[in-house]
Amino acid sequence: MKVIKFSGLILLLIGLLMACEEEDPRTVDFVERDRTEQQAADKDSILQYLSTHYYNSGFFQQGTNYTYEDIEIAELPVDENGNYLDLPDPANNTLLLNAVETYTSVFRDTEYEYYILRINQGGGESPQFTDAIRYRFEGTVIESQIVFQSISSPDILDLQSDGFSTLGAIRGWQLVIPSFQTSEDFTTGIDGVVNFNNYGLGVMFLPSGLAYFSGALPDLPQYSNLIFKFELLQYQEVDHESDGLPSYVEDLDANLSVIDDDTDGDGIANYIDGNDDGDSVLTFNELLPTQYIVDTTIGETEPELASNEYELNRTTVNGIITINTVTAVDSNDDGLPDYLDPEIEINYNEGQ
Repeated sequence: MKVIKFSGLILLLIGLLMACEEEDPRTVDFVERDRTEQQAADKDSILQYLSTHYYNSGFFQQGTNYTYEDIEIAELPVDENGNYLDLPDPANNTLLLNAVETYTSVFRDTEYEYYILRINQGGGESPQFTDAIRYRFEGTVIESQIVFQSISSPDILDLQSDGFSTLGAIRGWQLVIPSFQTSEDFTTGIDGVVNFNNYGLGVMFLPSGLAYFSGALPDLPQYSNLIFKFELLQYQEVDHESDGLPSYVEDLDANLSVIDDDTDGDGIANYIDGNDDGDSVLTFNELLPTQYIVDTTIGETEPELASNEYELNRTTVNGIITINTVTAVDSNDDGLPDYLDPEIEINYNEGQ
C-alpha cells in the first residue's frame, strides 16, 4: 500500500541504484524548500480551493451509512471571463470554506493549518495516533485533481511505524483520524460481507508538510497538497514492543509523537524499547499484574480500571470473563513510575 505510508524504502532503493551509476557532472544537489515558506504557499492554495469548491451537503440529510464515494466535490461555475459565479443550488450544496473545521499543529518546528469536512462522527470509539485502523479511502492531489490511489475494500493501516516492519502513516492522518470514531457495530451477511454501521466519514485537506512534503510518488509530485476522503471502520490498540503499555501511553511529553521519548537515552524510543529505563528489569516485569474474574451469569459487571492500569487480554467462557491487566506503579512515591525509574528494580512477575 503506497498512499498514506511513507516512501522511505522506495527512496532508499532509488538512492542505492543511483549510487551504482557513474557520477554525472550535470547532477545538481537537491535543496529542500523551507518548511515555513512552503506552508504559507500551501495555505493560500488550499484556501483558494476551499473558497471555489463545494460539496453535495444535501445528499447527507437523509439516510445513513454513506460511503466516501458519495462525497462529491465540484468547482463553482464561471462566467465567460473566468469569474466565479454563485453557488448552484444552495439548498443542497455548501461551499467547502463554510463547512470545514480548521485546525493547527506544530510539526518539524513549523505551524501547519489543516482542514476537516466532518460528514459523520461515528458511533464507536476513537483510535489513538499510534493505533492500527481498518478503513477505506480515496486520495486526490489538489493541484492536478488526480486521484493517485483509492482503496474500496476495507484495509488495515498502522498509523505509527514500528521502525522496522511497518512504515506508518503521514502526519496528517495521525492528527485527523483520532478525531473521528469507528463504527457503532457491524453485521455479517450470509455472503460473508461485513456491513459496518454508523462509522466515521469525512474529508481531510492537508498541506504538503503534513503529507509527503518533498517526497514524490507516481501521480504525486513534490510539495503536493492532498485531499483524502475516508471511512474509519474499526481500530485496534497497538503495543508495538508488547511491554504491556499501549504505545500512545509512551508519548511522555504529550506532543502526539512517540519517536522523541527515550528515557534511558539508548537511542531506542520507549514505544519500541523493552526496557525503558535501562535498569536490570524489563518494562513488562516492572508493571504490577492483576487478574479479574467477572461472572456475568450472576450479574457481575466489569471493574473500572485505574488511570494507570491497562488491559492486556481477556477471555470469555460460558459468561465468565477473565481480564488480565497491568498497572504502572510508583513504589517510592517520587512521581516517576517504576518502569521509568532506574533506581527501582522490582520484578512484579518474579516467582509467579
